[in-house]
Amino acid sequence: MLSVTNRTSLSAVGVDAAVRFDADASTLSMFAVIQLFVYGAMQIPVGVLLDRFGARPIITIGMFLMAAGQLVMAFAPDVGTAILARILLGAGDAAIFPSVLRVVAVWFPVRQAPFMVQLTGIVGQGGQLLAILPLAALMHATSWTVAFGSLAGLGVLFTVLTFAVIRNRPPGRDADVSVDTRTGAIRAVTSSADLRQGFTESWAHPATRLAFWSHFTTPFSGTAFILLWGFPFLTVGEGLTPAMASLIFSVYVVAGMVVGPVIGALSSRHPMRRSRMLVLPIIGIQVVAWLAVILWPGPAPLWLLFALALALSTGGPASMIGFDHARTYNPSHRLSTATGIVNVGGFLAALLAILLIGVAMDAQGAGTPDTYSLAAFRLAFLTQLPLWALGAGFIVFERKRTRVHIGLDEPRRRRNEKPSADRDD
Repeated sequence: MLSVTNRTSLSAVGVDAAVRFDADASTLSMFAVIQLFVYGAMQIPVGVLLDRFGARPIITIGMFLMAAGQLVMAFAPDVGTAILARILLGAGDAAIFPSVLRVVAVWFPVRQAPFMVQLTGIVGQGGQLLAILPLAALMHATSWTVAFGSLAGLGVLFTVLTFAVIRNRPPGRDADVSVDTRTGAIRAVTSSADLRQGFTESWAHPATRLAFWSHFTTPFSGTAFILLWGFPFLTVGEGLTPAMASLIFSVYVVAGMVVGPVIGALSSRHPMRRSRMLVLPIIGIQVVAWLAVILWPGPAPLWLLFALALALSTGGPASMIGFDHARTYNPSHRLSTATGIVNVGGFLAALLAILLIGVAMDAQGAGTPDTYSLAAFRLAFLTQLPLWALGAGFIVFERKRTRVHIGLDEPRRRRNEKPSADRDD
Protein backbone atom coordinates (compact mmCIF):
# COMPACT_ATOMS: atom_id res chain seq x y z
CA MET A 1 0.00 0.00 0.00
CA LEU A 2 2.79 2.42 0.86
CA SER A 3 4.63 1.68 -2.39
CA VAL A 4 1.46 2.44 -4.39
CA THR A 5 1.03 5.68 -2.43
CA ASN A 6 4.59 6.65 -3.32
CA ARG A 7 4.13 5.62 -6.95
CA THR A 8 1.00 7.75 -7.39
CA SER A 9 2.04 10.63 -5.16
CA LEU A 10 1.95 13.11 -8.07
CA SER A 11 -1.55 12.06 -9.19
CA ALA A 12 -3.54 14.72 -7.35
CA VAL A 13 -0.77 17.34 -7.22
CA GLY A 14 0.36 17.26 -10.85
CA VAL A 15 -0.77 20.83 -11.49
CA ASP A 16 1.04 21.96 -8.33
CA ALA A 17 4.18 20.18 -9.55
CA ALA A 18 3.94 21.93 -12.92
CA VAL A 19 3.74 25.31 -11.15
CA ARG A 20 6.47 24.51 -8.59
CA PHE A 21 8.99 23.40 -11.21
CA ASP A 22 7.71 25.64 -14.03
CA ALA A 23 7.30 22.49 -16.13
CA ASP A 24 5.50 22.09 -19.45
CA ALA A 25 3.49 18.96 -20.32
CA SER A 26 6.45 17.02 -21.73
CA THR A 27 8.59 17.79 -18.68
CA LEU A 28 5.76 16.84 -16.35
CA SER A 29 5.41 13.58 -18.27
CA MET A 30 9.12 12.93 -17.80
CA PHE A 31 8.66 12.71 -14.03
CA ALA A 32 6.36 9.72 -14.47
CA VAL A 33 8.10 8.34 -17.56
CA ILE A 34 11.54 8.16 -15.94
CA GLN A 35 10.04 6.67 -12.78
CA LEU A 36 8.26 3.98 -14.81
CA PHE A 37 11.30 3.38 -17.01
CA VAL A 38 13.46 2.68 -13.96
CA TYR A 39 10.69 0.52 -12.50
CA GLY A 40 10.45 -1.55 -15.67
CA ALA A 41 14.20 -1.81 -16.22
CA MET A 42 14.69 -3.11 -12.68
CA GLN A 43 12.05 -5.84 -12.85
CA ILE A 44 14.14 -8.64 -14.35
CA PRO A 45 17.26 -7.95 -12.21
CA VAL A 46 15.01 -7.82 -9.14
CA GLY A 47 13.50 -11.16 -10.15
CA VAL A 48 16.93 -12.76 -10.43
CA LEU A 49 18.02 -11.30 -7.08
CA LEU A 50 14.84 -12.59 -5.46
CA ASP A 51 15.53 -16.07 -6.82
CA ARG A 52 18.96 -15.93 -5.14
CA PHE A 53 18.50 -13.93 -1.92
CA GLY A 54 14.80 -14.05 -1.03
CA ALA A 55 12.31 -11.29 -0.26
CA ARG A 56 13.53 -9.83 3.04
CA PRO A 57 16.67 -7.96 1.90
CA ILE A 58 15.17 -6.90 -1.42
CA ILE A 59 11.97 -5.44 0.02
CA THR A 60 13.95 -3.66 2.78
CA ILE A 61 16.26 -2.01 0.25
CA GLY A 62 13.23 -1.05 -1.85
CA MET A 63 11.56 0.67 1.07
CA PHE A 64 14.75 2.58 1.90
CA LEU A 65 15.16 3.81 -1.70
CA MET A 66 11.57 5.03 -1.82
CA ALA A 67 12.05 6.94 1.44
CA ALA A 68 15.21 8.53 0.03
CA GLY A 69 13.40 9.47 -3.17
CA GLN A 70 10.55 11.21 -1.36
CA LEU A 71 13.02 13.07 0.87
CA VAL A 72 14.83 14.39 -2.20
CA MET A 73 11.47 15.35 -3.77
CA ALA A 74 10.47 17.21 -0.60
CA PHE A 75 13.42 19.60 -0.95
CA ALA A 76 13.90 19.53 -4.75
CA PRO A 77 14.54 23.08 -6.01
CA ASP A 78 14.48 22.29 -9.73
CA VAL A 79 13.47 19.77 -12.40
CA GLY A 80 16.80 17.91 -12.39
CA THR A 81 16.63 17.19 -8.67
CA ALA A 82 12.98 16.14 -8.96
CA ILE A 83 13.90 13.68 -11.72
CA LEU A 84 16.61 12.22 -9.45
CA ALA A 85 13.93 11.77 -6.79
CA ARG A 86 11.68 9.88 -9.22
CA ILE A 87 14.61 7.65 -10.25
CA LEU A 88 15.14 6.63 -6.63
CA LEU A 89 11.41 6.15 -6.20
CA GLY A 90 11.14 3.96 -9.30
CA ALA A 91 14.09 1.81 -8.24
CA GLY A 92 12.64 1.27 -4.77
CA ASP A 93 9.12 0.63 -6.04
CA ALA A 94 10.45 -1.99 -8.46
CA ALA A 95 11.48 -4.21 -5.56
CA ILE A 96 8.19 -4.26 -3.66
CA PHE A 97 5.52 -6.09 -5.65
CA PRO A 98 7.77 -8.91 -6.96
CA SER A 99 8.97 -9.39 -3.38
CA VAL A 100 5.40 -9.62 -2.14
CA LEU A 101 4.63 -12.22 -4.81
CA ARG A 102 7.69 -14.10 -3.60
CA VAL A 103 6.41 -14.03 -0.02
CA VAL A 104 3.06 -15.39 -1.21
CA ALA A 105 4.73 -18.22 -3.14
CA VAL A 106 6.96 -19.18 -0.21
CA TRP A 107 4.57 -18.88 2.74
CA PHE A 108 1.14 -19.87 1.42
CA PRO A 109 -0.23 -23.19 0.07
CA VAL A 110 -0.58 -23.62 -3.67
CA ARG A 111 -4.38 -23.44 -3.60
CA GLN A 112 -4.30 -20.07 -1.83
CA ALA A 113 -1.75 -18.35 -4.09
CA PRO A 114 -4.16 -16.87 -6.71
CA PHE A 115 -6.45 -15.52 -3.97
CA MET A 116 -3.54 -14.04 -2.02
CA VAL A 117 -2.12 -12.34 -5.11
CA GLN A 118 -5.49 -10.74 -5.88
CA LEU A 119 -5.95 -9.76 -2.22
CA THR A 120 -2.50 -8.17 -2.17
CA GLY A 121 -3.33 -6.19 -5.29
CA ILE A 122 -6.67 -5.09 -3.86
CA VAL A 123 -5.22 -3.92 -0.54
CA GLY A 124 -2.31 -2.26 -2.29
CA GLN A 125 -4.62 -0.19 -4.48
CA GLY A 126 -5.86 1.47 -1.31
CA GLY A 127 -2.57 3.36 -1.45
CA GLN A 128 -4.00 5.35 -4.34
CA LEU A 129 -6.67 6.72 -2.04
CA LEU A 130 -3.94 7.97 0.31
CA ALA A 131 -2.24 9.74 -2.59
CA ILE A 132 -5.49 11.24 -3.89
CA LEU A 133 -7.05 12.57 -0.69
CA PRO A 134 -4.85 12.87 2.45
CA LEU A 135 -1.60 13.73 0.65
CA ALA A 136 -3.18 16.48 -1.45
CA ALA A 137 -5.04 17.83 1.60
CA LEU A 138 -1.85 17.82 3.68
CA MET A 139 0.10 19.63 0.96
CA HIS A 140 -2.53 22.33 0.53
CA ALA A 141 -2.84 22.74 4.31
CA THR A 142 0.92 22.92 4.91
CA SER A 143 3.52 22.84 2.15
CA TRP A 144 5.11 20.68 -0.54
CA THR A 145 8.08 19.94 1.75
CA VAL A 146 5.92 18.81 4.67
CA ALA A 147 3.75 16.54 2.49
CA PHE A 148 6.57 14.71 0.74
CA GLY A 149 8.74 14.75 3.85
CA SER A 150 5.93 12.92 5.67
CA LEU A 151 5.98 10.21 2.99
CA ALA A 152 9.73 9.94 3.46
CA GLY A 153 9.23 9.49 7.22
CA LEU A 154 6.69 6.71 6.61
CA GLY A 155 9.21 5.07 4.29
CA VAL A 156 11.89 5.05 6.99
CA LEU A 157 9.42 3.54 9.47
CA PHE A 158 8.45 0.76 7.06
CA THR A 159 12.08 0.09 6.16
CA VAL A 160 12.63 -0.81 9.79
CA LEU A 161 9.35 -2.74 10.09
CA THR A 162 9.87 -4.86 6.98
CA PHE A 163 13.38 -5.81 8.05
CA ALA A 164 12.16 -6.67 11.55
CA VAL A 165 9.02 -8.61 10.59
CA ILE A 166 9.46 -10.27 7.17
CA ARG A 167 11.31 -13.58 6.88
CA ASN A 168 12.38 -15.27 3.67
CA ARG A 169 10.89 -18.62 4.64
CA PRO A 170 8.78 -20.31 7.31
CA PRO A 171 10.52 -21.74 10.40
CA GLY A 172 12.13 -25.12 9.90
CA ARG A 173 13.15 -24.56 6.29
CA ASP A 174 16.75 -23.92 5.35
CA ALA A 175 16.06 -22.70 1.81
CA ASP A 176 13.53 -20.60 -0.03
CA VAL A 177 10.83 -22.58 -1.76
CA SER A 178 8.30 -21.81 -4.44
CA VAL A 179 5.63 -23.68 -6.32
CA ASP A 180 6.29 -25.85 -9.36
CA THR A 181 2.91 -25.11 -10.85
CA ARG A 182 3.17 -27.82 -13.50
CA THR A 183 3.12 -30.55 -10.85
CA GLY A 184 1.83 -28.76 -7.76
CA ALA A 185 5.02 -29.64 -5.84
CA ILE A 186 6.84 -27.21 -3.55
CA ARG A 187 10.57 -27.18 -4.18
CA ALA A 188 13.63 -25.38 -2.87
CA VAL A 189 14.96 -22.57 -4.99
CA THR A 190 18.63 -23.24 -5.60
CA SER A 191 19.14 -21.92 -9.10
CA SER A 192 21.99 -19.50 -9.63
CA ALA A 193 21.25 -19.07 -13.33
CA ASP A 194 22.55 -15.81 -14.70
CA LEU A 195 20.31 -13.03 -15.96
CA ARG A 196 20.65 -13.93 -19.65
CA GLN A 197 19.81 -17.60 -19.16
CA GLY A 198 16.85 -16.91 -16.85
CA PHE A 199 15.43 -14.31 -19.20
CA THR A 200 15.91 -16.46 -22.30
CA GLU A 201 14.29 -19.53 -20.79
CA SER A 202 11.32 -17.56 -19.47
CA TRP A 203 10.73 -15.54 -22.64
CA ALA A 204 11.00 -18.67 -24.81
CA HIS A 205 7.69 -19.98 -23.46
CA PRO A 206 4.75 -18.46 -25.39
CA ALA A 207 2.69 -18.28 -22.18
CA THR A 208 5.22 -15.83 -20.73
CA ARG A 209 4.85 -13.68 -23.83
CA LEU A 210 1.05 -13.96 -23.58
CA ALA A 211 1.33 -12.86 -19.95
CA PHE A 212 3.59 -9.94 -20.95
CA TRP A 213 1.16 -8.64 -23.57
CA SER A 214 -1.84 -9.15 -21.28
CA HIS A 215 -0.12 -7.04 -18.64
CA PHE A 216 1.00 -4.55 -21.31
CA THR A 217 -2.47 -3.88 -22.68
CA THR A 218 -4.95 -3.96 -19.80
CA PRO A 219 -3.71 -1.49 -17.12
CA PHE A 220 -1.79 1.24 -18.95
CA SER A 221 -4.71 3.60 -19.57
CA GLY A 222 -5.80 3.56 -15.95
CA THR A 223 -2.18 3.96 -14.82
CA ALA A 224 -1.64 7.01 -17.05
CA PHE A 225 -4.96 8.44 -15.86
CA ILE A 226 -4.40 7.95 -12.14
CA LEU A 227 -0.65 8.58 -12.14
CA LEU A 228 -0.54 11.92 -13.94
CA TRP A 229 -3.04 13.04 -16.56
CA GLY A 230 -6.45 12.24 -15.06
CA PHE A 231 -6.59 15.05 -12.51
CA PRO A 232 -5.60 17.87 -14.92
CA PHE A 233 -8.02 16.45 -17.51
CA LEU A 234 -10.94 16.37 -15.06
CA THR A 235 -10.29 19.74 -13.38
CA VAL A 236 -8.92 21.91 -16.19
CA GLY A 237 -10.25 20.08 -19.24
CA GLU A 238 -13.70 18.98 -18.05
CA GLY A 239 -14.09 21.87 -15.58
CA LEU A 240 -14.79 19.77 -12.47
CA THR A 241 -13.93 20.91 -8.97
CA PRO A 242 -10.95 19.20 -7.29
CA ALA A 243 -13.39 17.55 -4.86
CA MET A 244 -15.44 16.00 -7.67
CA ALA A 245 -12.28 14.89 -9.50
CA SER A 246 -11.10 13.25 -6.28
CA LEU A 247 -14.45 11.47 -6.01
CA ILE A 248 -14.05 10.07 -9.53
CA PHE A 249 -10.53 8.92 -8.63
CA SER A 250 -11.90 7.29 -5.48
CA VAL A 251 -14.56 5.46 -7.51
CA TYR A 252 -11.79 4.19 -9.78
CA VAL A 253 -9.85 2.80 -6.83
CA VAL A 254 -12.80 1.31 -4.94
CA ALA A 255 -14.31 -0.22 -8.08
CA GLY A 256 -10.97 -1.90 -8.82
CA MET A 257 -10.94 -3.34 -5.32
CA VAL A 258 -14.48 -4.69 -5.79
CA VAL A 259 -14.03 -6.14 -9.27
CA GLY A 260 -10.67 -7.74 -8.47
CA PRO A 261 -12.05 -10.79 -6.63
CA VAL A 262 -14.63 -11.34 -9.39
CA ILE A 263 -11.99 -11.35 -12.09
CA GLY A 264 -9.73 -13.52 -9.93
CA ALA A 265 -12.51 -16.07 -9.39
CA LEU A 266 -13.37 -16.19 -13.10
CA SER A 267 -9.69 -16.55 -13.97
CA SER A 268 -9.34 -19.50 -11.58
CA ARG A 269 -12.49 -21.23 -12.84
CA HIS A 270 -11.79 -20.77 -16.54
CA PRO A 271 -7.99 -20.96 -16.93
CA MET A 272 -8.17 -21.85 -20.62
CA ARG A 273 -10.50 -18.96 -21.52
CA ARG A 274 -8.86 -16.08 -19.67
CA SER A 275 -7.88 -14.11 -22.77
CA ARG A 276 -11.16 -14.41 -24.67
CA MET A 277 -13.49 -14.17 -21.70
CA LEU A 278 -11.68 -11.53 -19.63
CA VAL A 279 -8.62 -9.81 -21.09
CA LEU A 280 -9.83 -8.91 -24.59
CA PRO A 281 -13.37 -7.86 -23.50
CA ILE A 282 -11.91 -5.62 -20.77
CA ILE A 283 -9.65 -3.95 -23.34
CA GLY A 284 -12.72 -3.38 -25.51
CA ILE A 285 -14.65 -1.83 -22.60
CA GLN A 286 -11.85 0.66 -21.95
CA VAL A 287 -11.61 1.64 -25.62
CA VAL A 288 -15.37 2.20 -25.90
CA ALA A 289 -15.48 4.24 -22.69
CA TRP A 290 -12.62 6.51 -23.79
CA LEU A 291 -14.07 7.02 -27.27
CA ALA A 292 -17.43 7.95 -25.75
CA VAL A 293 -15.78 10.62 -23.58
CA ILE A 294 -13.58 11.91 -26.40
CA LEU A 295 -16.39 12.09 -28.98
CA TRP A 296 -18.99 13.60 -26.65
CA PRO A 297 -19.92 17.11 -27.86
CA GLY A 298 -18.78 19.51 -25.18
CA PRO A 299 -17.80 18.54 -21.64
CA ALA A 300 -18.78 14.97 -20.82
CA PRO A 301 -21.63 14.50 -18.34
CA LEU A 302 -20.74 13.27 -14.86
CA TRP A 303 -22.32 9.86 -15.39
CA LEU A 304 -20.06 9.26 -18.39
CA LEU A 305 -16.93 10.27 -16.47
CA PHE A 306 -17.91 7.88 -13.68
CA ALA A 307 -18.47 5.19 -16.33
CA LEU A 308 -14.96 5.90 -17.64
CA ALA A 309 -13.56 5.47 -14.13
CA LEU A 310 -15.41 2.15 -13.77
CA ALA A 311 -14.11 0.93 -17.15
CA LEU A 312 -10.51 1.89 -16.34
CA SER A 313 -10.77 0.25 -12.91
CA THR A 314 -11.01 -3.19 -14.54
CA GLY A 315 -7.52 -2.84 -16.04
CA GLY A 316 -5.53 -3.43 -12.84
CA PRO A 317 -7.35 -6.63 -11.82
CA ALA A 318 -7.25 -7.90 -15.41
CA SER A 319 -3.50 -7.35 -15.53
CA MET A 320 -3.12 -9.82 -12.66
CA ILE A 321 -4.15 -12.54 -15.10
CA GLY A 322 -0.71 -12.14 -16.62
CA PHE A 323 0.85 -13.30 -13.34
CA ASP A 324 -1.51 -16.30 -13.36
CA HIS A 325 -0.12 -17.25 -16.80
CA ALA A 326 3.47 -16.86 -15.58
CA ARG A 327 2.86 -18.85 -12.40
CA THR A 328 1.04 -21.64 -14.27
CA TYR A 329 3.61 -22.32 -16.99
CA ASN A 330 7.02 -21.51 -15.45
CA PRO A 331 8.94 -23.84 -13.11
CA SER A 332 9.79 -22.64 -9.64
CA HIS A 333 13.45 -21.85 -10.20
CA ARG A 334 12.63 -19.07 -12.66
CA LEU A 335 9.28 -17.94 -11.27
CA SER A 336 10.50 -14.54 -10.07
CA THR A 337 12.33 -13.90 -13.34
CA ALA A 338 9.16 -14.66 -15.34
CA THR A 339 7.15 -12.45 -12.97
CA GLY A 340 9.61 -9.62 -13.58
CA ILE A 341 9.23 -9.97 -17.34
CA VAL A 342 5.45 -9.81 -17.06
CA ASN A 343 5.55 -6.82 -14.72
CA VAL A 344 7.62 -4.89 -17.26
CA GLY A 345 4.75 -5.02 -19.74
CA GLY A 346 2.19 -2.86 -17.96
CA PHE A 347 4.68 -0.22 -16.91
CA LEU A 348 6.30 -0.06 -20.34
CA ALA A 349 2.89 0.64 -21.86
CA ALA A 350 2.07 3.19 -19.16
CA LEU A 351 5.41 4.89 -19.78
CA LEU A 352 4.65 5.15 -23.50
CA ALA A 353 1.09 6.35 -22.89
CA ILE A 354 2.13 9.10 -20.46
CA LEU A 355 4.92 10.26 -22.76
CA LEU A 356 2.72 10.27 -25.89
CA ILE A 357 -0.03 12.23 -24.12
CA GLY A 358 2.47 14.84 -22.94
CA VAL A 359 4.08 15.18 -26.36
CA ALA A 360 0.65 15.48 -27.99
CA MET A 361 -0.32 18.25 -25.56
CA ASP A 362 2.86 20.19 -26.29
CA ALA A 363 2.41 19.70 -30.04
CA GLN A 364 -0.96 21.45 -29.76
CA GLY A 365 0.47 24.39 -27.83
CA ALA A 366 -1.23 23.21 -24.62
CA GLY A 367 1.84 22.36 -22.57
CA THR A 368 1.18 24.29 -19.35
CA PRO A 369 -1.78 24.48 -16.94
CA ASP A 370 -2.64 27.92 -18.32
CA THR A 371 -3.01 26.53 -21.84
CA TYR A 372 -4.62 23.15 -21.12
CA SER A 373 -7.91 22.71 -23.00
CA LEU A 374 -10.56 20.03 -23.41
CA ALA A 375 -9.94 19.78 -27.16
CA ALA A 376 -6.20 19.28 -26.61
CA PHE A 377 -6.78 16.60 -24.00
CA ARG A 378 -9.17 14.73 -26.30
CA LEU A 379 -6.67 14.56 -29.15
CA ALA A 380 -3.87 13.65 -26.76
CA PHE A 381 -5.80 10.71 -25.28
CA LEU A 382 -6.30 9.28 -28.78
CA THR A 383 -2.61 8.34 -28.71
CA GLN A 384 -3.62 5.37 -26.55
CA LEU A 385 -5.36 3.63 -29.47
CA PRO A 386 -2.18 2.28 -31.14
CA LEU A 387 -1.04 0.76 -27.84
CA TRP A 388 -4.34 -1.07 -27.42
CA ALA A 389 -4.21 -2.30 -31.02
CA LEU A 390 -0.61 -3.51 -30.68
CA GLY A 391 -1.25 -5.33 -27.42
CA ALA A 392 -4.52 -6.95 -28.48
CA GLY A 393 -2.91 -8.24 -31.68
CA PHE A 394 -0.08 -9.90 -29.79
CA ILE A 395 -2.50 -11.35 -27.22
CA VAL A 396 -4.43 -13.12 -29.99
CA PHE A 397 -1.20 -14.32 -31.62
CA GLU A 398 0.49 -15.59 -28.44
CA ARG A 399 -2.71 -17.17 -27.14
CA LYS A 400 -2.80 -19.39 -30.22
CA ARG A 401 0.88 -20.29 -29.84
CA THR A 402 0.40 -21.08 -26.15
CA ARG A 403 -2.52 -23.41 -26.85
CA VAL A 404 -0.48 -25.19 -29.50
CA HIS A 405 2.50 -25.42 -27.15
CA ILE A 406 0.50 -27.12 -24.38
CA GLY A 407 -1.38 -29.38 -26.78
CA LEU A 408 -4.84 -27.82 -26.71
CA ASP A 409 -4.79 -26.80 -30.40
CA GLU A 410 -3.30 -28.34 -33.50
CA PRO A 411 -0.37 -26.52 -35.08
CA ARG A 412 -1.32 -24.60 -38.18
CA ARG A 413 -0.69 -26.86 -41.16
CA ARG A 414 1.31 -25.64 -44.11
CA ARG A 415 -0.58 -25.16 -47.32
CA ASN A 416 0.54 -28.45 -48.94
CA GLU A 417 0.65 -30.49 -45.72
CA LYS A 418 -1.93 -33.26 -45.35
CA PRO A 419 -3.57 -33.96 -41.97
CA SER A 420 -2.33 -36.98 -40.06
CA ALA A 421 -4.55 -40.00 -40.69
CA ASP A 422 -4.01 -41.57 -37.28
CA ARG A 423 -4.84 -38.47 -35.17
CA ASP A 424 -8.30 -38.07 -33.61
CA ASP A 425 -10.18 -34.85 -34.39
